[in-house]
Amino acid sequence: MAHPKEISALNKAFTGLGVDEKTSISILTKWHPHQLHSYRKATPDFFIEDERQFERWSDPRVLQLRQEFIRFKDAVVLRTMHPWERDARLFKEALQMGPRIDIIIETACTRSSEDLLGARRAYHSLFHHSIEEDIASQIHTSERKLLVALVSAYRYEGPHVQEETAKSEAKVLYNAIKAVAKKNPTENEEVIMILATRSKSHIKAVYKYCEEISGNHLQQDPDGDWALKQTVQCLCMPHAYFSKILDASLRTDVDEAARDSVTRVILTRADVDIKQIKEEFQHKFSGVSLSKRIEEVANGNYRDFLLALVSKEN
Repeated sequence: MAHPKEISALNKAFTGLGVDEKTSISILTKWHPHQLHSYRKATPDFFIEDERQFERWSDPRVLQLRQEFIRFKDAVVLRTMHPWERDARLFKEALQMGPRIDIIIETACTRSSEDLLGARRAYHSLFHHSIEEDIASQIHTSERKLLVALVSAYRYEGPHVQEETAKSEAKVLYNAIKAVAKKNPTENEEVIMILATRSKSHIKAVYKYCEEISGNHLQQDPDGDWALKQTVQCLCMPHAYFSKILDASLRTDVDEAARDSVTRVILTRADVDIKQIKEEFQHKFSGVSLSKRIEEVANGNYRDFLLALVSKEN
C-alpha cells in the first residue's frame, strides 16, 4: 500500500498552479506497481473506476495536469521574448480565444505609446496583417470600434492636462453612460475619441470630474458597460486592475483562462511596475502579500520562477 502521507503529498504536488516536480519525482520513481494501484484506488478525484474495476485517469484531469506540466516551460519562453513580440502574440491569441476582448483592452491600455507601437510592428512581422484589420474583421460585437481605436493609439505621455476640456469631456462621458439603455457607450464616437486619443493623465482628470458629476464611483455601477469600465480602469488605475486579476486567478478552483492570467500579468509587468502592483495587492487584500498567495497556490519550478520575478525591483 502507498503510504497515506505520500498519497497526500502527491495529490498536493498535482494540485494548484504548476506541478511540484521534485515531490512527484521522489515519490513516483520509488513506488512499485502495487503502490501505484493503491494510489489510483485512493484518489477518486483523479481516477475513475468503471464496472470492470479498472481505474483510469479522468479525461479533464489529464488535460489539466498536462497544462500544469507545461506552465513553467511557457513562462520561460515568454520571459525570453522581446516585450513587443510577447504583446503581439497576446493580441493574436486573444483574437483566437473567443475572442478575449478583455485581454485586448488590457494590453492596449496598459502599455506605453512606444511599446504599443512596437507591438503593432511585431504583429506585422509575425502575422503579415495589422492588429487593426484583424480586430475589424474578426470581432463583430459593439466593442469593435473602441478596440480598433485603442490598439491604434499613440498618446501624449506628459503630465499636462487641459482642465476645462477634461470637465467638458466628463459631461460627454457621463451622458453616454446615462444613455446606456439607448446606446452602448463604447459605440459613441465622442467617447471613443476621448478614450483612444487623450493622454492617460487627461483621462484620469476626465474620470475624476465624471465622478464628481455622478456622485458615484463609476467602477461600482452594476449597470455600467463592462468594456468601458475595464478600459477606464486599465488607463487610470492599472495597479488596482492587475491586483484584482491576480487575486481572482491565484486560487485552486478557477478555470483555465483565469489560471493563465497569472503568467500573463506577472511576465508582462515584472520589468515595469511589479513593485507597485505588489503594494496595491497587499493594501487591497487584507495585508496578504502577493508572494504569500503565490506560495499557497503555485507549485515547483513554476512557483519559484514567479516568486523570483515578483521580487524584482522595477
